Amino acid sequence: MAAAVTILASCSAPKQIEYFQDVNNGTTLSLADDNQIKVQPGDKLSIVVNSYNSELAMPFNLPYVSNRLGQGSTAIGSNASNTSSGISVYTVDANGDIDFPMLGKLHIAGMTRPQVAEDVKNRILKSGKLGDPVVIVEYANLAVSVLGEVTRPGRYAIDRDNFTVLDALSVAGDLTIYGRRENVKVIRNVGNQKQVFTIDLCNAQSLTSSPVFNLQQGDMVYVAPNDMRARQSTVNGNNVLSTSFWISLASLLTSVAVLIFK
Repeated sequence: MAAAVTILASCSAPKQIEYFQDVNNGTTLSLADDNQIKVQPGDKLSIVVNSYNSELAMPFNLPYVSNRLGQGSTAIGSNASNTSSGISVYTVDANGDIDFPMLGKLHIAGMTRPQVAEDVKNRILKSGKLGDPVVIVEYANLAVSVLGEVTRPGRYAIDRDNFTVLDALSVAGDLTIYGRRENVKVIRNVGNQKQVFTIDLCNAQSLTSSPVFNLQQGDMVYVAPNDMRARQSTVNGNNVLSTSFWISLASLLTSVAVLIFK
């Protein structure tokens, strides 16, 4: 009987399993505009200023302070920012500002990572204290959460620009066979509220044009279970359609029949 249920489910499921059903070879997909990650209060950024003359660049870099158990606090120069011991980061305050060495308060909320690098570079050039700055900006704490019917639910770091919902699902091991491809929810913080978007992995055009195709820091991706998975759940958590359930049920019915007709 369990096999029959599985066969029936497999007959009706293929249309909901395959991704990108609306595209063929050579199809062109449109992308939503202005989907790049923008700096928000609470973000942590690594900002490193390099130059041919490292001594002139050093005052523009935040010292890394090591404070380990059994050791005193030691200020380490900018060259130590890329060592395995750690890296200095700037935390964006509630007003969207950071306090940058030699430049003072910088308002960077709402900027993309390249825009922050360009703004810092231009300010250093205007100061006249460094003629060839190379500014490298990296994310330090940006992440998204992936929950529901995926292989490895968890919290995953955003390690680059244009980190898409497909990237997040990939690092989470992809959807399980029970995940609803047409009903993936992305929950995003918008001001003091949370906004819910629904995306359909079976429809590539609607997916890539969605405002949540490129994820932002703090986004939560939730994959809903399909009907088959929902039917498998019971109040006490047992799997109704499991092989062990049907074997136990058959054994019980056999025992009852033996007692009745004995």
